[in-house]
Amino acid sequence: MHDDRTLVESRLKRVLDERIRPAVYPESVPLEVGIWTAPGEPVPVAEGLAAPRTPIAVGDAWGAPWGTSWITVTGTVPQAWAGRTVEALIDLGFDANMPGFQCEGLVYRPDGTPVKGLNPQNQWVRIASPAVGGEQVLLHVEAASNPVILDYHPFLPTELGDKETAGEQPQYKLARMDLAVFDETVWQLVVDLEVLGELMAELPVENARRWEVLRAVERALDAVDLQDVNATAAAARSELAGVLAAPAVPSAHRISAIGHAHIDSAWLWPLRETVRKVARTTANMTALLEDEPDFLYTMSQAQQFAWIKEHRPEVYARVRKAVAEGRFVPAGGMWVESDTNMPGSEAMARQFVHGKRFFLDEFGVENQEAWLPDTFGFTGGLPQIIRNAGSKWLLTQKISWSQINKFPHHTFLWEGIDGTRIFTHFPPVDTYNCSMKGSEIAHAARNFKDKGAARHSLAPTGWGDGGGGTTREMVAKAARMRDLEGSATVRWEKPAEFFAKAEAEYRNPPVWVGELYLELHRATLTSQAKTKQGNRRSENLLREAELWCTTAALRTGAPYPYEQLDRIWKTVLLHQFHDILPGSSIAWVHREAEATYAALAEELGELIGGAQQALAGEASGGRELVFNAAPHARSAVPAGGAGPAVVHGSGCEAVERPDGGFTLRNGLLEVVVDARGLIGSVVELASGREAVAPGSRANLLQLHPDFPNMWDAWDVDQFYRNTVTDLTDVDSLTAECAADRASVRVARSFGSSTVVQTLTLRAGEQRVDIDTEVDWHETEKFLKAAFPLDVHTERYASETQFGHLYRPTHTNTSWDAAKFEACNHRFVHLDEPGWGVALVTASTYGHDVTRAVRDDGGTTTTVRFSLLRAPRFPDPKTDQGLHRFRHALVPGASIGDAVREGYRIGLPERRVTGSAEQVAPLVELDNDALVVSAVKLADDRSGDLVVRVYEAGGGRARGRLTTSFPLADAVPCDLLERPWDGTRGEVAVEDGAVRLALRPFELVTLRLRAAR
Repeated sequence: MHDDRTLVESRLKRVLDERIRPAVYPESVPLEVGIWTAPGEPVPVAEGLAAPRTPIAVGDAWGAPWGTSWITVTGTVPQAWAGRTVEALIDLGFDANMPGFQCEGLVYRPDGTPVKGLNPQNQWVRIASPAVGGEQVLLHVEAASNPVILDYHPFLPTELGDKETAGEQPQYKLARMDLAVFDETVWQLVVDLEVLGELMAELPVENARRWEVLRAVERALDAVDLQDVNATAAAARSELAGVLAAPAVPSAHRISAIGHAHIDSAWLWPLRETVRKVARTTANMTALLEDEPDFLYTMSQAQQFAWIKEHRPEVYARVRKAVAEGRFVPAGGMWVESDTNMPGSEAMARQFVHGKRFFLDEFGVENQEAWLPDTFGFTGGLPQIIRNAGSKWLLTQKISWSQINKFPHHTFLWEGIDGTRIFTHFPPVDTYNCSMKGSEIAHAARNFKDKGAARHSLAPTGWGDGGGGTTREMVAKAARMRDLEGSATVRWEKPAEFFAKAEAEYRNPPVWVGELYLELHRATLTSQAKTKQGNRRSENLLREAELWCTTAALRTGAPYPYEQLDRIWKTVLLHQFHDILPGSSIAWVHREAEATYAALAEELGELIGGAQQALAGEASGGRELVFNAAPHARSAVPAGGAGPAVVHGSGCEAVERPDGGFTLRNGLLEVVVDARGLIGSVVELASGREAVAPGSRANLLQLHPDFPNMWDAWDVDQFYRNTVTDLTDVDSLTAECAADRASVRVARSFGSSTVVQTLTLRAGEQRVDIDTEVDWHETEKFLKAAFPLDVHTERYASETQFGHLYRPTHTNTSWDAAKFEACNHRFVHLDEPGWGVALVTASTYGHDVTRAVRDDGGTTTTVRFSLLRAPRFPDPKTDQGLHRFRHALVPGASIGDAVREGYRIGLPERRVTGSAEQVAPLVELDNDALVVSAVKLADDRSGDLVVRVYEAGGGRARGRLTTSFPLADAVPCDLLERPWDGTRGEVAVEDGAVRLALRPFELVTLRLRAAR
């Protein structure tokens, strides 16, 4: 037989495109259209429905950027259409290639009842089946004219990302506005041919099944009368019935499909628009669930459920009903799909606390899985947090985006820094927006790396980001692939059903130890510095607010602000979403985030101040108390308590050097600052050990060009290192000395920017504090602060949630080399046996570490903190303006010192005047390796005290936790404060105290009940 594959396949494409698809709607009449544009921000539904309309026609422009227009369509079903299926086709000016990234709409009936969303791949609204001739049609569309930010030429700078700069130019033109007959037989034929055509393209040429499908398709095309498709569609379908009925082979890969719409809580649109994206999508999905009995849909992010509950209660009622029926499945158990690299320990825990509690309270549902398909890498501290939240599975897809190394598994056990293992799945379909294309299904089966040991994978199916979710076409395709020869089998299954099957069949999966590092989007650790600073500051303030409000409640009877703290936590958690905290959203998002963080700081400051004053007593008492919120004692004030202010010792000096610069001394350290304002030497006097590598200078600011190949705000490509400018020119260099400190002030200018740094040595402190103020006006540049250290080590520690993890300083393998930019929380620590150095930071997250061997044979290990970037997409003015940073260099530091100094830099002492002599801590620990991360009242308002403790040094630690009140009981709990038997260490009440024995990095939550 001659090979005519190309001939038949080309015929199929043209006939589908030009004859069969157009015949799905064989008859149509135009609708009358009217429009009203809301001034400013979106208006309530009732206002939009009632507003007067102005006529508008197909082809007319509408919609300024970020505007809202209420469009009304009216018409009459022709008498000749009686008994047929009729739909309205409403095309707002969609580009079918951009689902979720352009205009959208939500359709309402005249009484305000939502019908469904309108999206590029979902433009129809069912009117009636069967229709009644003469029936009047009246629909309203709340249409959002969201501008296209990520266009066909991607990553071009645009002012459209903020309503303050976007202008008023209409973005869209109305396209089709018709009432039409829907021919379901033709539509089914389209789906038949698409499924078989796509399957055929994925089968090997030598496979007999491919030729069977080809011949059946050819017969079907022969059966279609191209001048009367509607009359001959049924005959064409009958030619395909045989090949569609052939069952899959027993060894076929098994795909669990779940309806899904990954909706970024903010990204190329502001938070307020996400509220409406969620409403449109959930309206779509609840409608599809009613139409398709086999279909199941899942949605993560409790925040998004809360939004529709508040803003679209009529849609939420439909969601609640579908959840109760078990077909709309809440997933993930987190408040948002957050970044996991940068959120602090407590914040990461609270993501699960607030997410899981919302689903329990609203639906009685408790998730067993964490659902993070799009997050930019996963910290090694996460498995323990997932387990302590009462979950046991993780799904993500993002690691497949890594540029250099291919991850070796799709289903595996992920082991965290404490030894916790979580059953984890990466969908081999390599997308969280599967559309049921044959190429996607075939790729999932081919790509699956665990063949032979496992057969199941998951496929999140649907258009995300406002694209409307799963479509009826996707459901129809899945039905045909349920049991189809040549294809993987596809069944709609809940995430929990998939995980249970996958775990049951894969009894001994491989293990991946440590962080799941994404070899991409590394610059998200630095972009939008003020957003990152706002997050860290909010986390610290929340720690203080909970601690002091709890102490005041138990000591003075002051009311505990449950609702206020709950609301603030949820706001902070929202802004940890994986496109907000990483700095990859439009200007509007980050402008609002900065304002939100400022408001939260003021509100939390008032809570802290009020609680501390209640504890200190009347200000007229005249005694100054120092409050210490850090988990370690300092200045003779215990952790979590307050005591008299201590006058720090003297002995600091700043001596001018003959060759320029200054020498600073405080009896513990001697620091040389040269004439260029660079640190040439830091000597720990007790050991005589020099921290700075010979011939090098520390606190060296370095400027790189920064123009990645794509994803400007997200990426920094390794070639940025090829070009560097050391900022050594000095505008001024001065010193100042007081009894308790000595400092040097360095001012520099470069490009269009200026920087002022103050290097301070304080009495009694073995560290160099570095305060940096940058007035930043560069474009596509990367600013780093370098610290070349005289330390020989093959690895270094970076703090993460509830502990730290180690990364190599070398680049032995491609996996090592790929980590050229990594995340830290409050510290980076390097050591040789017996001596180490810590670098701590108040608010930066990105860093790099390299090593080199000097001519003298010694090793220089250089740590560089990443300070600022200046990408132009999606925010063309990223990070422009004034920034302040605080870092510190701590020579002679152990890991314990690094932990202590990391907390100190973000939790400054607070001084309050009152009448009390001291405030005793509610709880105290006798081992500094055991760190308190939270002190709060139980969320159930029982009055119980909740204390969270973790082992911070990476070793086993024993200790006693004592309370300032008579202790009746101490109950180990999960993160949701429920009794839990999952604690692996030892927890026992003994002689009125809690005896603890924790494993490395182990986390324990204790509910303490006072004796009555």
